[in-house]
Amino acid sequence: MDVLIFLIPVALSLGLIGLAAFFWTLNNDQYEDLEGAANRILIDDEKIDK
Repeated sequence: MDVLIFLIPVALSLGLIGLAAFFWTLNNDQYEDLEGAANRILIDDEKIDK
């Protein structure tokens, strides 16, 4: 039971770090062009000469 005194603050701090990282990505426009990233994999940029 003594380990819970250590594990609960660690779990809460990791959760807060994850939440802060999520809000950082929102503020830096990481989720603006979701369709462009999905379509980019379908477009062939290089032409292969055979």
